[in-house]
Amino acid sequence: MDMKALKDCNLLVVSERYPHIKDPMSSSFVKNQVDCLRDYVKKVYVISLAPYVPGFLSRFAFMEGRGRWDGYAEDYKYDNVEVYFARPWALPFDFSRRRRGDEGLRSARRVIEKNKLEYDLIHAHFTYSAGYVGAKLKESSGKGLILTVHEDRNWLMNEIASKDEKLLFTWRSCDRIIRVNKADLDMFKAINIDPSRLVHIPNGFSSSQFHSISKKEAREKLNIPEDKPVLLNLAALEPYKGQEYLIRAMKTVTERQKDAVLYIVGKGSLRGYLQSLIDECGLQEQVILAGGDKPPEEIALWMNSCDIFVLPSISESFGIVQLEAMACGKPVVATRNGGSEEIIVDDGLGMLVEPANSNALTEALLRALERDWDSMEIMDYASGFSWESIAEKIAGVYGEVICRVC
Repeated sequence: MDMKALKDCNLLVVSERYPHIKDPMSSSFVKNQVDCLRDYVKKVYVISLAPYVPGFLSRFAFMEGRGRWDGYAEDYKYDNVEVYFARPWALPFDFSRRRRGDEGLRSARRVIEKNKLEYDLIHAHFTYSAGYVGAKLKESSGKGLILTVHEDRNWLMNEIASKDEKLLFTWRSCDRIIRVNKADLDMFKAINIDPSRLVHIPNGFSSSQFHSISKKEAREKLNIPEDKPVLLNLAALEPYKGQEYLIRAMKTVTERQKDAVLYIVGKGSLRGYLQSLIDECGLQEQVILAGGDKPPEEIALWMNSCDIFVLPSISESFGIVQLEAMACGKPVVATRNGGSEEIIVDDGLGMLVEPANSNALTEALLRALERDWDSMEIMDYASGFSWESIAEKIAGVYGEVICRVC
């Protein structure tokens, strides 16, 4: 590893999205990673491929969770990081989505040329379209390329099975592919990726944001009951996050733990359906959709306010929210979804059940509510996943690639 050469390196990060003043949580995990990696390099340039949707079509673009209008995002700088929003043209139609990799590449090149960006190493997040853009930039520049594959397990399986030429080109162009869970590395054998280019490095959490504070204090600030068992789910309201099964489980949970309350924090296409399901189950007082777009400091309050964190996902790549909850000393009830099994590695940290199984979820939640958990043990375990620790491992990969391409 050539860490000395890395210190003189300009890093180009290509990401689907990046936080900005009007959307502070969009891909915040990428920013949290960058904020630790910036200490290892001379400068970081970030190009966000958040699409530009014309204003008169933006309302339509929101339909069915198809995207967001991020045309209002403005470039900004902080410390040794410069953030640029490429704004590739996008329309809420299938033909436009199929072309978003090439549109993203054109937009990224415009940013590079306009701002005279000179870079030595590329790190892309998600295979398509950011990874594809990174691969095309590598093709023209000869610079090293690292790709972090964040896709959830089902998404990745579908990508590999598709044998799409752009995806294959992306993966085969990488000097290193970082997968956030270890089990899925074997999937790349099906497309003949050199195993020496595959690396497992998990995601991390921001230790400055997520740490233990008084549960009483957190509940007072959120104006939620101090004397009730509180369950928390924080995730997008989308089918693969499994909230439907959690709500159905709560019907039985509240029959046996009458004062238990579940808060679901997030936004998404299923909000209306989930509220209808809550009404149908008669759980209006026990299950509350608490909204999305929460600033980081409020999310930390939610994590500290709960007794049990719940992640009932059908499919995950990793699940950073579990670590954020654990950093606040909270046990996690989750499903075997591809990511949670690599976080909840013993029963002192939480419980795992099969996905899409409300009955199993019910029993796990009831047992979790009755158990005395060692919050210090949980926090100690989570500390090994701080972004500071994870960034050191990623920087090691950067050093290896710098040596390889020089």
